[in-house]
Amino acid sequence: MNVKIIISLIRKATMKVSEKEKANTKRQNQRKLLDRFIDRPVNLLIKHNVSPNSLSFIGFVFSIAAAFFISIGGIYGRLGLYYPSNAIWSAWIVPFLMFWAGAFDVFDGEVARRTGHNSKAGAFLDSNLDRLSDAVIILGMIFGNLIDYLWGYILLFLVIMISYIRARAENEGIEMKGIGFMERAERLIILWFGFITEFWIYYLSKLIYGSHFKLFFPIFIIIYTGLLVFTILQRLLYSFKSLHEIDKEKLK
Repeated sequence: MNVKIIISLIRKATMKVSEKEKANTKRQNQRKLLDRFIDRPVNLLIKHNVSPNSLSFIGFVFSIAAAFFISIGGIYGRLGLYYPSNAIWSAWIVPFLMFWAGAFDVFDGEVARRTGHNSKAGAFLDSNLDRLSDAVIILGMIFGNLIDYLWGYILLFLVIMISYIRARAENEGIEMKGIGFMERAERLIILWFGFITEFWIYYLSKLIYGSHFKLFFPIFIIIYTGLLVFTILQRLLYSFKSLHEIDKEKLK
């Protein structure tokens, strides 16, 4: 009986270590990829004494701008009431703005880390601006008729829940970095590719068939929503297991 208990404990410990190793591996791969692309801009920002908080606000402004262009049909190359016949150039405004919104979201944390200006106030500001950025992008999608109000509410709820689970778990002493498939960077990248793909499907279907093929984005949003739900389940299960282990340790 004692042997079985020991084997069971070893298995549980191994599973816990394995989950942490996966999260660490994910973070290490992200770090290698980021370092390759952001060294020069980050060093330039540090050289000119740009504060991490300023970078957070700049990223937020880019998100607002992206949301505005999404709301007026920017991913289809529309600029308000003007519908150009050749809209390829203007359709890249939204991906361009979203790219820089995501880039500055990376820059602020990296500048803070390299200059030793990590602070709880800065982290608090960055986290709240990230949630506001998520909200304005979703509002842009609603007003741009990419999704209806119900889907917008669902997406906003799921995004907030992903963030809340992490915040609540870390408040209990659980390390949540790298836990979950759809962290903010992944959400932005997938949405970025979704917008670009939607434009090309729109443009080519109008060019070839004379009408807009409308099935891609609804299917994309369903898959995107499913991935958000999957991430919530990942974080809930990981948090519950970790808290269960903490409770068991306290009882010993």
